[in-house]
Amino acid sequence: MIGKRKRTKKGEGDGDGGEEPNPSPSSPTTSDKKKHFLPSMIKNKEKRSEVHAKLKRQKRFEKRKMLKARDASEKKALELGEEPPPKKVPRTIENTREFDETVCKLDDEELFAEIEADEFSSILKREQVPKVLITTSRFHSTRGPAFIKELLEVIPNAHYYKRGTYDLKQITKYAKKMDFTCIIVVHTNRREPDALLVTALPDGPTAHFKLLNLVLRKDIKNHGNPTGHWPELVLNNFTTRLGYRVGRLIQSLFPQDPNFRGRRVVTFHNQRDFIFFRHHRYVFDTKENKLGVSKTNKAKDLNGDKSGKEKVIAHLQECGPRFTLKLRSLQRGTFNTKGGEYEWVHKPEMDTSRRRFFL
Repeated sequence: MIGKRKRTKKGEGDGDGGEEPNPSPSSPTTSDKKKHFLPSMIKNKEKRSEVHAKLKRQKRFEKRKMLKARDASEKKALELGEEPPPKKVPRTIENTREFDETVCKLDDEELFAEIEADEFSSILKREQVPKVLITTSRFHSTRGPAFIKELLEVIPNAHYYKRGTYDLKQITKYAKKMDFTCIIVVHTNRREPDALLVTALPDGPTAHFKLLNLVLRKDIKNHGNPTGHWPELVLNNFTTRLGYRVGRLIQSLFPQDPNFRGRRVVTFHNQRDFIFFRHHRYVFDTKENKLGVSKTNKAKDLNGDKSGKEKVIAHLQECGPRFTLKLRSLQRGTFNTKGGEYEWVHKPEMDTSRRRFFL
């Protein structure tokens, strides 16, 4: 009979070829402990901060090493005449957005047919010059008139009328009679402008925007003063059908014949359904490129010859105001709270995903 094999004690099987017992899967190994080790597990504050700084330095060093290796591989590929390795695209909320069927394509003939026959086509084809009426809600604040004053300087051919006790339907009727193409109502709450109501005339649509982060010109550091020239308009990231419609509504506020000599730029930038408004002007400065100092250059300077060439540098100077818009609803026709039909309304259940956008 074959007897039972005796168990060797720990350390006895080194010379006899005995195998060490495998650790149980439940017991953590030293490598696992190192992986799951965090500086926050250290109770001593000085030791914890020291370990955290060390890990941060190590991470920075590894990142620098990786960038150097990537630059070296690109340089080597260019020297050999090969294509450099493709750069990695970082994952952002914008490029990982949820799929949307309403995103417009350049070859969409149906979209262009709708655009040519919409309410804004006469203005955008330069058949009509926009004329904008700006008014307030019935109870406006102290910052409201200052904001309206700056809006009048931003939008050409805009006129301000006091609201008084008139109803919005009466104002719309008067604006149609006086050939206005758009009405902007600045709504205020708690002495602060908090909403914009934009109605295209004569047949709508009406957009209701929430107004956020308003900064007036006087609060902007090193601001510039705009001229009376018609500005250049820039619209960014309006990609869906709803975004195209809102973008064309905004576009219909401005004349389509900008005066580039005025160097004015008005930007509406859509990012994650927030529309950021900025108003800038181009500024051109001239600077001299000084060459290396030498005896010959010093002699030329003494004789009156310039040793450097003039270089033109362009930069932007903000004119203000600065604010952010968030679309709340888009209504067909002019403003009507009772019997109006809505093309789009924002609801709380639409905000369940951070990667879902509508403009």
